[in-house]
Amino acid sequence: MLLVADLDRAVAYYRDRLGFRCSVFGDPPDFATAERDQATILLALCSEPERIVPNWRIVANVWNAFIRVDDVEAVYAEVQGRGAGIDYTIYNAPSGFREFGVQDPDGHDIAFGQPLKPPS
Repeated sequence: MLLVADLDRAVAYYRDRLGFRCSVFGDPPDFATAERDQATILLALCSEPERIVPNWRIVANVWNAFIRVDDVEAVYAEVQGRGAGIDYTIYNAPSGFREFGVQDPDGHDIAFGQPLKPPS
């Protein structure tokens, strides 16, 4: 679950820039789900946005979510084509994943990656 300062802005980002299917709940809206590639991110409106602290502000180089995908190159091209700013470019990480990251409007780092094939 990610806390957000503006639910409409967050939903628009996840839907339009990252290609998630989003559903909004509440009256007035205060919660949303964002789904893609068999992953679900929950978004909750925070009434005190100054208290939102992305993980990387506490521990360096730590994301808020990592989404495992089948074709990271295609997702990378897709989100760039949708105008998402890239936080870190695609590369082969020491963890054994080919990955890249984006940062949402509230500063949360979201990574997309797929396992590297072991050498044959």
